[in-house]
Amino acid sequence: MPLNAQRTKFLLLVILPALLTVLLLAFVSQRAASPSRPISALLTLARAHQVRVVEIDADGTLHVTLRDGATFTSRKEPGQVMAPLLADSGATVTVDGAAAVSGGALLSLGVTVGMTLLLLYVLRARAGGAMGSRMPVTPSVGAVEATTVSRVRFNDVAGVEEAKDELVEIVEFLAAPERFRRIGARIPKGVLLSGPPGTGKTLLARAVAGEAGVPFFSISGSAFVEMYVGIGAARVRDLFARARKAAPAIVFIDELDAVGGRRSSGARGGNDEREHTLNQLLVEMDGFAGDSGVVVVGATNRVDMLDAALLRPGRFDRRVTMSPPDRSGREAVLAVHTARVPMEDGVDLSALAGQTSGMSPADLANVVNEAALLAARQRRQCISSRDLEAALLRVLAGPEMRSRVMSAALKRVIAYHEVGHALVMKLLPHCDPVAKVQAIARGSALGITVSMPKEDQYLLTQSALRERMVGIMGGRAAEELFFGEVTTGAQQDIQQANAIARRMVGEFGMSPLGHICIGEGDMTSPELAARVDEATRALVEEAYAHARQIVSRRRHALAAIADHLAEVETIDGADLDAWLDAYPAVDPEPARIEFAAVEPAA
Repeated sequence: MPLNAQRTKFLLLVILPALLTVLLLAFVSQRAASPSRPISALLTLARAHQVRVVEIDADGTLHVTLRDGATFTSRKEPGQVMAPLLADSGATVTVDGAAAVSGGALLSLGVTVGMTLLLLYVLRARAGGAMGSRMPVTPSVGAVEATTVSRVRFNDVAGVEEAKDELVEIVEFLAAPERFRRIGARIPKGVLLSGPPGTGKTLLARAVAGEAGVPFFSISGSAFVEMYVGIGAARVRDLFARARKAAPAIVFIDELDAVGGRRSSGARGGNDEREHTLNQLLVEMDGFAGDSGVVVVGATNRVDMLDAALLRPGRFDRRVTMSPPDRSGREAVLAVHTARVPMEDGVDLSALAGQTSGMSPADLANVVNEAALLAARQRRQCISSRDLEAALLRVLAGPEMRSRVMSAALKRVIAYHEVGHALVMKLLPHCDPVAKVQAIARGSALGITVSMPKEDQYLLTQSALRERMVGIMGGRAAEELFFGEVTTGAQQDIQQANAIARRMVGEFGMSPLGHICIGEGDMTSPELAARVDEATRALVEEAYAHARQIVSRRRHALAAIADHLAEVETIDGADLDAWLDAYPAVDPEPARIEFAAVEPAA
């Protein structure tokens, strides 16, 4: 039912009766508001021939109107006859045989009727919506984003060269389909883009439409699913009908797993609407002719959640995996984003790309934007290398919390903890090089140690994982050896070390338990679970013992570097190397510092 018709019906069923009730109550209350006089006063006025009209109700109430226009009410005794006496005085007398209705009774009746009509209206509307006959089944306004031609081109997408190569055929088919038809080639009906968030799936789909110069229809998978059965399927039909009319065109469905998730074989319930929508999507993709000129591009970061029927050939024929870019790809992404902002001469994007291993294109764009914000905050016209470094730390660890006041003793403990991490990482060959150490609070951390890999890492050896745990436990080892007591600052370190150790035991087969595989949530026997826990604990304790040994042998260097860090708050990797060269290794007997001197933060 259209919205205007619903409003009209609501007005007729609810508002109009309510207004009539209010008017009736106003009339009754106005009539009841007349002053009351005793019956003896009425008789006196009647003998003086001053009464013009008298209305007698069945309950004995007399409504009197005098010749001068004044009105009042009076009550007679039961059985008392007043009409002949009043008529003899020249007054007009009328008798109402029906019982009078009080204002309270009318109010109660009006409220009851109004609430009943409102309840009936709501129940009828909900029942009609559930049956699909009273609710709109067309796509809501803004559910589908349609652009005539996308302005994004392949040059605007960097770091995903292999993915762009896979989609060149789609562009050529949409731009010149005759060449493919002559040879009998069938272009893929659907292309599935999969990868972690921020890898550029949506941007790449827009670039395909922009290169081909065809309309681009974009919708999120969650926009199909509604609480009313049938609306999602209707939106799917409408979307593909619009795309066929505009063919050649691209239909982009973001977050495909929201509508294309694996169907359950169990009891049907709240997923009926999603399954109906998925069935309609399967039907629409099956209904494409080979030369329809419509290509469906889906994007998801959960391929394992998609229904098998959606992934079979003939629907999504081609899968393109998009992963975080390598070093050259990150440099290309940085070049694209820095080309849009003013940069100082001499900014080394290659060095910055080497410090951002594992970052997605969205993360890199965020780094450049944060650098631009820092430069604008300082009222500078260009972005410098210092801005990019500060922005990288801000993205990785959060903004600096310089307003957080820490005592000198507490800052000293933080400095020893962070230098413990950095020193151990510097001395182990398989740990990533330390780029910066800070005794400055960022986010929830009171200090940070930033390490950057020399190159992109695709495989990790058992030695590398063990040494990574040793570096993680270096902060706790420094606290115990120098202060004789430990703090809660190592909570996250212990969590990270245990996570690595558990994966070594349960996934990588790097423990005395052998080649076992225990995924998260898998059912295991109590005996095996206990052995896994013991093997995990042994790996972590071994890493801690190794970290404690390294800190003991280089305790003089650690103490000097930590005291310096407590003063300057920041040390880079080159300075750390210079300090280590100045203090050679010593025997493993540690020096103790009184831990009780530590004061809580203000």
